[in-house]
Amino acid sequence: MEAVIFDLGNVLLTLDFDRALNRLAAGCRKSRAELDRYIATTPWVNQLATGELSKWDFFETVVADLGYTGTFEEFAEAWSDMFAPNEPILAVARALKGRLARVILSNTNAIHMEYIFARYPCIHGFDGYVLSHEVGVQKPDRRIYDWALQRYRLNPRQAVFIDDLAENVAGARAVGLHAIHHQTADQTRQELTKLGVSSI
Repeated sequence: MEAVIFDLGNVLLTLDFDRALNRLAAGCRKSRAELDRYIATTPWVNQLATGELSKWDFFETVVADLGYTGTFEEFAEAWSDMFAPNEPILAVARALKGRLARVILSNTNAIHMEYIFARYPCIHGFDGYVLSHEVGVQKPDRRIYDWALQRYRLNPRQAVFIDDLAENVAGARAVGLHAIHHQTADQTRQELTKLGVSSI
């Protein structure tokens, strides 16, 4: 193997959506249930994730729709308060530094990434980043995997992709990548070892 491509949420970082949504609901004129329905059905979240909507336009839209009463900074802090380091997988990534190319490929958005880069130094120093809001497409669309392979000159047969969602793993395999459906750190380590990524 020449490269390992990591998903971000629920792989390198754990996610706690309830914590973020509870904080956001506290500043809205909507119930938590109404907020959940809004986040699940609004097109604005996906448009933010593909860069079609700027973070400022997203904020202004949410303020109007939900009656949010805080500042942009308060909104960004609340909506992003879902992440925490996933230490066992971060340890894998650290062990691979200097041995294999390490790339992050994530469906994300500008608000979350600003928060993550500011608070989690462990996400700095990877060899590449493919972020949906910057490239305009999300997993499992094959174009995002192709973009990563071309941008970082990776041979798919010499690269492995790790993601917690089965549909994203299937998307990676469709372009010829090895792929691991991450469920536990031990299971992911074992599958990496089977692929020849040893001493982790």
